[in-house]
Amino acid sequence: MKTSDFMYDLPERLIAQTPLARRDGSRLLVLDKRTGGMEHRHFYELPAFLRPGDCMVLNDSRVIPARLIGSRPTGGAVEVVLLRDLGDNCWECLTRPGRKMREGSRAIFGGGELTGQVESVRADGNRVIRFDYQGIFLEVLERLGRMPLPPYIKEQLDDPERYQTVYSAHPGSAAAPTAGLHFTNELLDRIRAMGVDVRFVTLHVGLGTFRPVKAENIEDHEMHSEFCTVPAETAAAVNRTKEAGGRIVAVGTTSCRTLESFTGEDGVLRPESGWTDIFIYPGYRFKCIDALVTNFHLPGSTLVMLVSALAGRENILNAYAEAVRQEYRFFSFGDAMFIH
Repeated sequence: MKTSDFMYDLPERLIAQTPLARRDGSRLLVLDKRTGGMEHRHFYELPAFLRPGDCMVLNDSRVIPARLIGSRPTGGAVEVVLLRDLGDNCWECLTRPGRKMREGSRAIFGGGELTGQVESVRADGNRVIRFDYQGIFLEVLERLGRMPLPPYIKEQLDDPERYQTVYSAHPGSAAAPTAGLHFTNELLDRIRAMGVDVRFVTLHVGLGTFRPVKAENIEDHEMHSEFCTVPAETAAAVNRTKEAGGRIVAVGTTSCRTLESFTGEDGVLRPESGWTDIFIYPGYRFKCIDALVTNFHLPGSTLVMLVSALAGRENILNAYAEAVRQEYRFFSFGDAMFIH
């Protein structure tokens, strides 16, 4: 299949720049993956499409303030975005300006509270930087770092917590698992009260999620790796639900990819931690999930390919065209879909 098969026309004015005042006030396009039928609802109506006995799985990763603005010893400005924790105080990073950050180059942040040195330059241009600091790294980041908003968001975010889910628990993401941004604690309580088992996995989202597919044939695209964890209690709940005939509802493509990565061909989900580079596109046979809560994704992206694998490319492109006609809000702070 061609990358061009997953393109669609999106007016720039429909790219949401700020979150709504009410998290669950966003619109919800409900798509029947078998018939292609659509309904236009609001996110707070999601419980109407869930059933007692379902298991809903959310990604509880928390975004770290991974964007650092500092200077080089020569006085020039430098920007570093943390992508992946490699251990031993080393991180894979994006740097700007890249050409100035050669192996051995140093950067200074917060007047010297945090410093970094480029250990190596990777083939893809990313830098491996070793950081030096006193105390706890995440606390230093909280003081010095900024939220790494996606490149298509030009507005400043007044409240950084609006780029976090209300259930975020484990710091490590460079971008939010945005399908979860629509949930409030009250909505989750309503969903639990109706007999839906709410469980969590963790996948630390990398900025590779925004990387465009440059290959003409989608099979030639190389996926980025992300670290994820399936707790034992989540695996047990998912397996119990499937045995009882309930549905597995993934919230977000990150939860979907985690569940599919650690489910065997026998349909049994394993409690495990590890790296995944699973690439889901049409032709993929889903082993775990039955339904998906998701946002609207960038044209030609691996995420459009994933939802097309679940609902069919024609159904997805029809739904996206309808969302454009109805002037839904797109991408991270935009509206949502429920595919069932």
